[in-house]
Amino acid sequence: MLKAHFLSQPGNLIPVNREELMDTLRRPDINLVPFVSVENMMKLVNSVGIDQFLKQLAERIEFDFTRWQLFDKVARVASHSSVGVIELMPTSDGETYGFKYVNGHPGNTRADLQTVTGFGVLARVDTGYPTLFSEMTLLTALRTAATSAVAARHLAPQDASTMAIIGNGAQSEFQAMAFKAVLGMKQLRLYDIDGAATEKCARNLAGLGFDIECCTSAESAVEGAHIVTTATADKQYATILTPNMVGAGIHINAVGGDCPGKTELHKDILLRSDIFVEYPPQTRIEGEIQQLPDTHEVTELWEVIAGSKPGRTSTLQTTLFDSVGFATEDFSALCFVHSLLEQYPHHEMLDMVADPDDPRDLFGMLLRSQVAV
Repeated sequence: MLKAHFLSQPGNLIPVNREELMDTLRRPDINLVPFVSVENMMKLVNSVGIDQFLKQLAERIEFDFTRWQLFDKVARVASHSSVGVIELMPTSDGETYGFKYVNGHPGNTRADLQTVTGFGVLARVDTGYPTLFSEMTLLTALRTAATSAVAARHLAPQDASTMAIIGNGAQSEFQAMAFKAVLGMKQLRLYDIDGAATEKCARNLAGLGFDIECCTSAESAVEGAHIVTTATADKQYATILTPNMVGAGIHINAVGGDCPGKTELHKDILLRSDIFVEYPPQTRIEGEIQQLPDTHEVTELWEVIAGSKPGRTSTLQTTLFDSVGFATEDFSALCFVHSLLEQYPHHEMLDMVADPDDPRDLFGMLLRSQVAV
């Protein structure tokens, strides 16, 4: 049922035969590409409803994990500097190609700039023509949280009711909202070394159905929590959680460690946890498991979702989702947004593809345009 639903969506863009392909390419507006700006992304999310948007996005992400073997998979192409990283994250399912440009600059907040910004593109594999341009600063925050909730649905204790969020920056509210939308999680325990960040997070989530406790230490935040989310931003080896803070049976959603030299968990926590990852070749470089030998056993999340490997197997098991973000999740998010554009008018059309009368006469098109200048 889920497969049929998504295969009917505009994210799957390939005509069934050559004649249909040619009909599509003869459209008079073939040069125009939908563009979703930040303003229109906000309108789109609010039109759908934040909870519903996250729930449906999680469904799309989970669906594409069941199709994992169809996708091109490569670790993101990263350009690292002393102050941050700029990355490209490409993938294709053989019919649709997608990529995201994204940065991570933790020091940006000191200049009142975003730590993470991004944009993304979808294109047809059969022609290479783009089909969507979209902002992905907001969308990355949404898909990161939705992916965490998908993983937790398979890995967290069944009776989980309380989540600690350590690191109350830009991602924290999205995590809370996704876990509420997907898992019904409503009890939150918040902590950040910057008390103003915790106050901001609690203020933003007030009135949205949560029971919130602001804590004065990471230790007090994790006490009694069934799920612990770490979402800090500093680009360095750090120890946000130590072994004495982690009891048996919890699920750890480690979001903040996402580049070489940046971790949040003490190594001993990894050694006593069952670890689940998106794409091992990337996570071993960027995730918490960069602290471990390459031979250390991990389970790929898609295997759990597809039912070929177990997730949580006991109430005493400590599970760890070592989340670094992977290109298929951005692909899912872009396809989901594309599927909404027929129903919601929150986009504009950009003249992005040259469309001469004769595809071999691009220069002639340029010359003829002189008349209009």
